[in-house]
Amino acid sequence: MITDPALWGLFFSSFIASTLMPGGSEVLLGYLAAQPDAQPMLLLLIASVGNSLGGMVTYWLGVWLSRRWAVAQPRTINQQRALSLLRRFGAVALLFSWLPFIGDPLCLIAGWLRCRWWLSLVFIISGKTLRYLLIVLAIH
Repeated sequence: MITDPALWGLFFSSFIASTLMPGGSEVLLGYLAAQPDAQPMLLLLIASVGNSLGGMVTYWLGVWLSRRWAVAQPRTINQQRALSLLRRFGAVALLFSWLPFIGDPLCLIAGWLRCRWWLSLVFIISGKTLRYLLIVLAIH
């Protein structure tokens, strides 16, 4: 069980950063990875799990919204870009769910379009973990 408050902070920071709320977990991950007693693989795991769970919450929010309100066309430019990417590439576009501004709408619209949840999960985990891996490798 994780008892270190800094690790819980990393988890919640990465979770919140992956929902439609603003946040940046990369700085916290970089700081924790630079500590002398850092466990880089544990940090990578915690940040990736938190961020991927946040992405899937956003995905399921999109599914829920599609059942409640049929939206003819996304309203914001970021939502329109995300819709275009997902219509063109399908769930594979979720490899880019880590990108600022467009990543969260990608997850939301993937759910709204009812992309396969398990395939979406695979690509969300892959993209987000790769981003965090690059941060950890840059520090070590």
